[in-house]
Amino acid sequence: MQALQLVEPKRWAMIEIPEPAQLQPGEALVRVEAVGICGTDYSGFLGKMPFFSYPRIPGHELGVEVIGIGEDVTNITVGDRCCVEPYINCQKCHSCRLGKTNCCEHHQTLGVHCDGGLRPQFIVPARKLHPSPNLSAEQNALVETLAIGCHAVDRANIDSKDTVLVIGAGPIGLSAMEFVRLAGARLLVMDMVQSRLDFVTQTYGLTDTICADGTEADLNAVAELTDNEFCDVVIDATGSDRSMNRSLEFAAFGGRVVYVGITQGTLSFPHAPLLHRRELTILASRNALSRDFDRIIKEIEAERINTAPWITHRMSWTELPDQFPHLVDPSSGVLKAVATVEST
Repeated sequence: MQALQLVEPKRWAMIEIPEPAQLQPGEALVRVEAVGICGTDYSGFLGKMPFFSYPRIPGHELGVEVIGIGEDVTNITVGDRCCVEPYINCQKCHSCRLGKTNCCEHHQTLGVHCDGGLRPQFIVPARKLHPSPNLSAEQNALVETLAIGCHAVDRANIDSKDTVLVIGAGPIGLSAMEFVRLAGARLLVMDMVQSRLDFVTQTYGLTDTICADGTEADLNAVAELTDNEFCDVVIDATGSDRSMNRSLEFAAFGGRVVYVGITQGTLSFPHAPLLHRRELTILASRNALSRDFDRIIKEIEAERINTAPWITHRMSWTELPDQFPHLVDPSSGVLKAVATVEST
C-alpha cells in the first residue's frame, strides 16, 4: 500500500508501507475518504512546527469510513462514516484522569507526532471515531478544525454579554468565530490581509473588522469600536509572537486572552501597567475534547454551522507534492484545501 510521506521540510515522497495489521481489541480499520490541510501541515512542510517530527505521514483532519472493527468496539459499526479525533491520549496520566485528554502528558497527534491519514487505510483506536451519517466526507474532514475553535471559545467561557476580538481570520480564527457567534457575543475581527476580512464580511455579514498594520492605529480602531472599553475576550489565532505579545493591549479590565495559535518565539509583555493593573487572565488552548466533536456534528446537521464557504481548493492526495508550494503562498487565496484519497 502507498502513503504520502513528508520526508523532511519541503520534500515529499510516495512510499510503500505494509498493509494494516490484524485488529486488536478496541481498534478500528478505516478507509480514508478526505483529508483537510491545515496550518499545522503547512508549518510542518516549511519546518516551522515545533511539535512536528520527520519523516512523517501527515493528515489529521479526516473523513473516513469504517471497514473493520476489533473486539469490544461498541460505538461504531462497519460502514459508518466518521470524523476522527486525532489526539491519541494514554488514558492514565494526571491530565487524562482529570478529563483533559487534549493535553495528555504522552499526547500523540495523528499526522504530527505519529503517522496520519495520507494513506488509503489505517488503524485507529475506535474511541477516537465519531460517527456522522448525515455529513459528507469533506464535512467530516472539517470537524477537527472547528473543534479547535470550539475549545478555545469554551476556555474563555464566552457568553452573550461579551465583546470578543478574534485576531487572525485564517481557518482557526474562523472556527473560533463560529462559536463566538453561536454564544451570541459581539464579534470583532482583526487581520492584516484585507481579502480575509472581505471573506468574513461577505460570509457572516460582519462590519466590525480591522485591517491591522501592527501600529497604534490598531489599538485606536478597537478603542473606537468599543467606546474605549476594549474587549472582554481576545482570541489570538495568528501563531505570530509579535501579534501574541500585543494581544493583551486589546483586552478590557478583567478580560481574558486566549492563545490558540502556536509560536516558536518568546512572549513578553509589561506586567504592572497591563497584565496586573487590568487583572487579565491568560489562557492557552490546545486541541479539543471528545465532546467538542459530538457537538460540532450536531451543529452542522442542524445547519447552525454552514461549511459550504470553507473549502476553497480541492485535489487528489497524489497532487499534494506539486500543489503544496502554491498552497503555502499567501497569494493563493486558500482558506481550506481538502484532498481526496484513493487506493493506488
